[in-house]
Parts: sequence; structure tokens; C-alpha cells
Amino acid sequence: MVLFRYEKHPTLEVLKAKRRKIISIYTTKPEPKAWKNIQELLPKYPVAIQYVTREVLTRMAGTSDHQGVVTWVNTYSYKKQFFDVKKSPFLVMLDGIQDTRNVGAILRSAYCTGADGVIMISKDAAPLNASAFKASAGLAEHLEIYLAPSPQAAVTALKKAGYQIYLATFQGQNATECTFKQPLCMVIGSEGIGVSREILQSGINVTLPQKTKDISYNASVAAGILLFLIGTQISRI
Repeated sequence: MVLFRYEKHPTLEVLKAKRRKIISIYTTKPEPKAWKNIQELLPKYPVAIQYVTREVLTRMAGTSDHQGVVTWVNTYSYKKQFFDVKKSPFLVMLDGIQDTRNVGAILRSAYCTGADGVIMISKDAAPLNASAFKASAGLAEHLEIYLAPSPQAAVTALKKAGYQIYLATFQGQNATECTFKQPLCMVIGSEGIGVSREILQSGINVTLPQKTKDISYNASVAAGILLFLIGTQISRI
């Protein structure tokens, strides 16, 4: 199987990460500005370069926002074994995030704040597709991502491994005053209902202060703030 990718940043990052085989790259003539950077990173093995019109690229990508590059790559391989607390003491878990753009934005923040890995849930959650990779600016390529069947299964594995679990909720302690202890996993709930009810009591609930109680941060924004707080506190950034 192959995954459809588009835009320059995801293409550049998949080339830098060297974790997946590039099947083919579609671009235009004259080449886009980013083509020189892409060309410098092309692997030694043969990659089919196809020149087509922008209209063809738009049909392939399903959007005109492709920046003149569409790439076919092997499917992303999830981490097969669960994380080790010694090697990966800082994790992020996405509990039922529905919007692929939020998935990508959270993965981008995870990379930028020094997280060692990410747990995603296969049940009732957005997939890790081309849209998510685009929203991550391609940085998801550099992350170790484990796919758990359910939030409960993920929490069970986290506790068995020895992780302290923190959950982003509305009734927790002030996140800006919390002392985050490693090894840890920060759980970000879905856009609509937040953290799954079944795992709410599985760890320490933390809350971001906000102006009034009748509003809330976007899931990816909240994740970015929380990961920044943790990353700075444990000296990852």
C-alpha cells in the first residue's frame, strides 16, 4: 500500500526522515521553488519523477494547496512494541481526536516540544492520513507513534509500563502550577467530549486557566500549551 502526500514540507520531511520508500513524485515544469531542496534530498535508489500540469496535481491531491508537489510513499509504519519508560519518558496520547488537522497540529507540537513518542487510538478517531501529515508540516515523520485499539487499552499499557498519566480536563489542578513527573504521558481529549469518561480517573487531571468558564481552547491549541509547559519544565526545550 502507498500513502498519498502533497505539499513541499511533508515531502521534504519524509525525505529527511528516510523511514519510508518514495514511490514517485509529481511536479510541474517549470519546477516550483522548493524543487531544488527536494532534489538534493532524493534517495540513491530510482524515484519516478513525473511532470504534469497544476490541474492534474490539484485533482490528485484533492486541493489546489499542493505547492506544485504531490508524492507517493509507502504507508507509515506504526511502532510495534509499546514504549519503554527509560528510552521514552515523555509521551503524548490523542484520545479520540476527530479532525485530521488537529491531529497534525498536535503531532507538530509534540515534535517541537521534545516528546519521545505519541499514542493514537484506532477506534472512533481521525486517521493518520495525508491531511494530518500536511498539518504537522511533515514533522510527524520523525515521531514514534503507537496505535492502541482503545483509550482503556492505552491506559492499561501505560500503567503497566510505569508511566504517570496526566489528563487535560476542565476540573483539574492548574496546569501552570503542576509539577510534571517523568516518566509521563499527557492525554489530550477529543474536540467534542474531551477525555473519554472510562479513563478520567486514570491519572492526574490538569486544567489550563482561561478568561471565562463558558469557553475553551481548541484541542490542538490546548495540547500545544500543555506540551510547552511540560517541555520547558523537564528541560526538553
